[in-house]
Amino acid sequence: MPNGTPINRQWIFVTRQGIIAIDWGNGIAQDIVSGDFFEYRESLYSHPADDRELDQLIRMGRVESYDRTTAYVYSLPELPRRTLD
Repeated sequence: MPNGTPINRQWIFVTRQGIIAIDWGNGIAQDIVSGDFFEYRESLYSHPADDRELDQLIRMGRVESYDRTTAYVYSLPELPRRTLD
């Protein structure tokens, strides 16, 4: 059983700048390599991440493994949220 967080591959994409990211919805995406969040617009989209790009993330230590539908991503920083005072 993989240890990484399962992420459906349909949410993993590559930007026009070559960033491999997760689309978290609501206009927020996260760079899998750096963990940085960024504002996502459809104009940034290049293509869905393919096996070659996921293999690169495995070599970098950011993804444990993947199959046809799921990538198992090692821990990423959480989106900072304001707390209720």
